[in-house]
Amino acid sequence: MHIHILGICGTFMGGLAALAREAGHRVTGCDAGVYPPMSDQLRALGIDLIEGFGAEQLALKPDMYVVGNVVSRARLHDGTPKFPLMEAILESGANYTSGPQWLSEHVLQGRHVLAVAGTHGKTTTTAMLAWILEFAGMKPGFLIGGVPLNFDVSARLGGASPGPDTRPVFAIEADEYDTAFFDKRSKFVHYRPRTAILNNLEFDHADIFDNLAAIERQFHHLVRTVPGSGRIVVNGVEDSLERVLHKGCWSEVRSFGAAVSDLTAEGEPHEFAVLERGQKVAEVKWALTGAHNQLNALAAIAAAQHVGVSPAVAAEALGQFVNVRRRMEVRGTIARPGGAITVYDDFAHHPTAIRTTLDGLRRRLDQQGSPNKARIIAVFEPRSNTMKLGSMKSQLPWSLESADLSICHSGGLGWSAAEALAPLGSRATVAHSIDEVVAQVVAAAQDGDHIVCMSNGGFGGVHARLLAALCG
Repeated sequence: MHIHILGICGTFMGGLAALAREAGHRVTGCDAGVYPPMSDQLRALGIDLIEGFGAEQLALKPDMYVVGNVVSRARLHDGTPKFPLMEAILESGANYTSGPQWLSEHVLQGRHVLAVAGTHGKTTTTAMLAWILEFAGMKPGFLIGGVPLNFDVSARLGGASPGPDTRPVFAIEADEYDTAFFDKRSKFVHYRPRTAILNNLEFDHADIFDNLAAIERQFHHLVRTVPGSGRIVVNGVEDSLERVLHKGCWSEVRSFGAAVSDLTAEGEPHEFAVLERGQKVAEVKWALTGAHNQLNALAAIAAAQHVGVSPAVAAEALGQFVNVRRRMEVRGTIARPGGAITVYDDFAHHPTAIRTTLDGLRRRLDQQGSPNKARIIAVFEPRSNTMKLGSMKSQLPWSLESADLSICHSGGLGWSAAEALAPLGSRATVAHSIDEVVAQVVAAAQDGDHIVCMSNGGFGGVHARLLAALCG
């Protein structure tokens, strides 16, 4: 089959392209701003990329157009279509489908799907789960919205080693964002998992959801697709998830995190015992920090247990888990007489994720017991659609409490970042360009500082620019 992917450079669609190519299909694709590293990865797989969404691509005559949710029926100021290829597809009557639908029909069928849903931690938890399954010898397939360093690829079909129900296993990051302009259901309703993790649930994606109740409804659609012999692994401290399950549940439920949950943790996030209904069944010792990663680990352990991996084996695997690129990834250090300056890259963009990231770092630094309290400088851009709309700007001071100084890149915002950050006083500043961000950080940086750059985009290459400027 020849498929042509519209929006191929997105994380999900790029992973889908890799899976299709590995399965032997001919794959081509297009996107706006085709650029490395995704463009290099795709071309290395033999996938031809086309810049833009021109209608002339109809001449490729693929068997199927696979449409990413970046594509819409929007029009430019002059009235011309923003995506002329999509208009040509509709006019011609050519075959088209969404990415999640194609994945469901051509990859996931016949597999034991383990889906990881939640507002936060999907990528990391899916990577943990895939690595546990790999460590246990199950040769899982996976599709992850990031690059897990244990594999160094974001997607693969996996081997034929079956789980206990004879199906090959496949771990997938289950996003609640909409499927396509012609299918407004969440992506994850297409995946039909036998094991589903509901990691957490907060309001997000203000561009497509009116309120939290609307997202809860989509999560319940996911619950409805899990068979009676399946397992739902749920965060026991989330009221929103309790409401989801209260709407109806037809599968086994295993909870984690709360004092009365099936799986709980005892100890610090970097070294803790795993308790199953009060009895110690494993111990995790690893390089990760933060209470959020401790919860992610419990969720992954409970999900892996459903396909026959014991908590002890899962914990041993997590001891070798390296994490995912752009999750508190150290981009470089600058040697200084009073202590090195460390620059991190992190994907956090929702206020809760920002707070969790900074709290985890603060806790680790405090545990190290340095004579002088290490400073944290938070450098962030409100880049997601939700943040650009200003829906959560009031939560920003709360999310940044653990930082000694916060610098917000405010370019492209329709609301005042200065006003939103005013409660932090002199502990927060606003920069209108990347150049200004770099200048402010360099002026403020002191020996021993930890500089955390947070964005769900490339952030204008700020990490490399900061390291270069600090070296100078």
